[in-house]
Order: sequence, then structure tokens, then C-alpha cells
Amino acid sequence: MNKTIRRASVFALLLVLALLGRATWVQAYEGKALADDKSNRRKIMAQYAQPLGDIIVAGSPVTGSKKTEGSDLAYKRDYTEGELYAAVTGYSSQAYGATQLEGIYSEVLDGTDTRLKNPLDALTGKQQKPGSVLTTIDPAVQKAGFEALGKKKGAAVAIDPKTGRILGMVSTPSYDPSKIAGLTDGSTWQKLTTDEDKPLVNRALRQPLPPGSTFKLVVAAAALEDGLYGSVDTATDSPDPYTLPNTRTVLKNENLSAPCENATIRTALRYSCNNVFAKLAVDLGQEKVKAMAEKFGFNDKELDVPVRAYASVYPSDMDKAQTALTGIGQFDVTATPLQMAMVSAAIANDGLMASPHMVSQVVDSDGDALESFEDGDAKRIVSSSTAEQLRSAMVTVVEKGTGTNAAVAGAEVGGKTGTAQHGENNSKTPYAWFTSYAKDAETGKEVAVAVMIEDSGAARSEVSGNGLAAPVAQKMMKAALN
Repeated sequence: MNKTIRRASVFALLLVLALLGRATWVQAYEGKALADDKSNRRKIMAQYAQPLGDIIVAGSPVTGSKKTEGSDLAYKRDYTEGELYAAVTGYSSQAYGATQLEGIYSEVLDGTDTRLKNPLDALTGKQQKPGSVLTTIDPAVQKAGFEALGKKKGAAVAIDPKTGRILGMVSTPSYDPSKIAGLTDGSTWQKLTTDEDKPLVNRALRQPLPPGSTFKLVVAAAALEDGLYGSVDTATDSPDPYTLPNTRTVLKNENLSAPCENATIRTALRYSCNNVFAKLAVDLGQEKVKAMAEKFGFNDKELDVPVRAYASVYPSDMDKAQTALTGIGQFDVTATPLQMAMVSAAIANDGLMASPHMVSQVVDSDGDALESFEDGDAKRIVSSSTAEQLRSAMVTVVEKGTGTNAAVAGAEVGGKTGTAQHGENNSKTPYAWFTSYAKDAETGKEVAVAVMIEDSGAARSEVSGNGLAAPVAQKMMKAALN
């Protein structure tokens, strides 16, 4: 009898020890995983238990928080000028998650980031006050770009060439993130996700398209750096018309009366001579053009500002005819407005490219920095001489060439237009591009801007970089210099 009792006691003890061991394992080892599980309602309740921290533009919040009713999620995100800043903030939604700055810094903004806690709070699990994200955006530049784009489908980016600060980032059509911030019925979300104009896509960062003739700046830089031609005022070996190598395809110029035969690089940029830059690309060879494109940032799959931008692409493994087409920004060359703004910014900054960024600091509730992003972390892309020559040629484009609509009174403005083919055999409305820089000698202010118009609703014959994109750039540059 005693033997049976002892065995039962030992078995019961083992069961108790097993239970204690399992409880310890769950609490000590699996607790964090369970707490972080996306299906854990407590996690989202904690996220929206208090007013969220803010995304700041020029010292003022462009986000806010709104008390909810009839929900266990006490607060939801609100946006003061949602459509204007959607390309910067992204959205924070109780139903659909968070994107862009809202997503990257969600734990700072909802107060769950461990850096916000002191050691005692970390032990007790007390939630701290949320932090804030300070952006580099200039509200005047942002508003100028947004209003200038209007109902056009497109995007624009403005950068301070010396610091790399992104002063404006606009994508249209836009949307109001406030309308999807709460636990909605889903109709607004469905409209946004099924809209063929894709308002949720940040075209400034995440829709690379053929850059057309704006890419000629990269080819010109490669030719000057390689020594193929010593100056932008040296005559090139460029027959007009130019037949693509090993084909019968004749590459035409938009302006048939332009002096493009054997034109200098300056003249070729002024009149956007296709024959010159196609021939330059072939003479340089795809590897040299690719190397220069990659120095400017093409093919970079890890460009974070801090939102990850899609890679702009310069292709490989081409024949000579295809290489010629890349010289005018066609074939499989693609670029984002951010990328083309980076090209102009490097040229404006004496050949140095400062790392582009749109966040200056991430701070706690007391304003103490959790992260800081330094200005002016630059690398050399082209020589000072090449940059100076390209600026001179870009000024000619604005003063006497295809970019006259970008002129800003009292400022040095240089630019390059682009009209890129769209669709098979160019069957769809072309894309209109403009990339530029502006400098005010008196104030020392500078800015580089790139604009892409995907669709303006204009007739095909009215689509041009100077007609559609340059006026948007002009307004953004004027706002930045003022």
C-alpha cells in the first residue's frame, strides 16, 4: 500500500514539475513571441492605447490622433493635410497596417519602442509616451509641387544638393490617409486599391519609368569623364540621321531642323539631339555608360531615404543598337524622380552627391534624439570640371533651348527636358520629364528638382518636358529659393 502511495506521489510531483516547467517556458521564452504575434489583440490595443507621436514638418505636426468611440482601440491616426503629405508620411491604419514613415517608425510613434523606456519601465512593462519623427521637408516646396501637379498623374522630388535633404516629395493623384486610419467598412480602401490611377503608389520613389532625354546628362558625364570628348564645346562625330548599328532603323530627332549633325554636347543638350547621345553610348560602350549610371545611383536596390526606393535600372547584356537606345533613356532604362533629382543634385554640387534623406531626427517625448541623420555625407560622382561644364550646358538648355519654362528670375537655373516613349511602338501617351537645379548667388540657397508627368490628360502632340514638367519644377525651385 505504501509503495503504491509513494509511486502516485512521485508521479503527481513529476506532473507538477512538468506544469511549472511548461509555465516557465511559456512565460520566459515564448512570452515575447506570443506578445508580438500579429493575431494578439493586446498588441494592437497597446499600439492605439494613447495618442500617437507625430511626424513633424518645419516644426509643426502634419499628423495627429483622434479619440475613437465604441472600440477597444482608444485612438486612431489623423492627418491635418493628408493629401498634401501622403507621399511623405504614408498611412497608419488600424485595419490595413502602416507604410512609409508611419511604418518604419511605428514603434517610436506608438510608444512601444524599447529605446523610449527606462530600465524600471522595461521591467514593469509600462508604456512610455511616444516619440516623434522630424522631417527635412520644406512646406512651401511641398505645397508648390502639389499644387503645380494638380490633377496630373505624376511625381516630383526636390533635394538640397549640398546636404541631401529632401525638401519636397509629391505623388499625384494622392489620397487622404485619415479616411483609412480607423476600422472602416472597407469601401474607401477598396476604391483606393482598385483605382487604375494607383493613388497608394508613391510615384516619386516606387514607379521607375523610362527617363527619356533626361538620361542624356548621364551619358554626357560619361563621355567627359572618359575623355571621349574634352569639352562640352568640342564637336562630336555624330552623323544625322543616325542609323542604329547593325540595323536599318534610322533614329530621328524631334526637331528635324535642329543643328544636330556633329553637334557639340552643349548644342546636343540644348536641342536634345538623339543622334549625338545614341552615338556617344555606342562609342563609350555599355559598360562605361553603366558604370557612370551606377555612380549616380542606378541599379542600387538598397536606396533608403529612409523609405526604401525602388531601383532605377541601367540594363546589361545588350547589342550595340540597344546600347544606342539607352543613350537617349529608352530601351530598358528606367528611373524614379528621386533618381533623376539625384543626378541634377550631384552636378549642382560640384560633382559630389550628398546622401538623400527626408528625416533629420527621431526623438523621444522630451525631444532627446534617438536617431540622427547627418547632412552632407557626400561621395564624388564626377570631377569638378565635368560638373562645371554640365551646369554650363544645362543653363544653355533653360536660357536658349528646350527648357525655357523653368527659368526663375534672378537665379542660375540649369535643366534637361525629356519625353519618353510609352507602350509598344510608342502607341501610348509619352511620359514628360524635367530635371534641373537652381542657385541664388545672393542667399547661397540651392535646390535640385526632378518632375515626371505620367499622364496629364493632354493631347499627344502637347506632351513635352518643357510644356508639362518644367513649370512644376520652376514653381518648386522658386519656393525653395525664397
